[in-house]
Amino acid sequence: MATDDAVRGCTGVLVIGTRGPAGPGEVLVRIRGGSETFLAWSDKPLPEGASVLVIDCRGTRQVDVVEWADPLNALAGEAGNAG
Repeated sequence: MATDDAVRGCTGVLVIGTRGPAGPGEVLVRIRGGSETFLAWSDKPLPEGASVLVIDCRGTRQVDVVEWADPLNALAGEAGNAG
């Protein structure tokens, strides 16, 4: 089964929440100059709208994801509170 290694390391947003080991959700990933959807698997259930990081590919159009908070967004928030 072919994998899409270009998506590994990309971030995205869940358009359908995952159910952990019980089943996949769906993630929208910005890749290749556009946006694509993939089936998204996770170790624990994640809600619709969660930001995620793609950590592995399971084959054609299927990826493993973990919840993700962009550290640069946190730094931007701290800069706004300085002073």
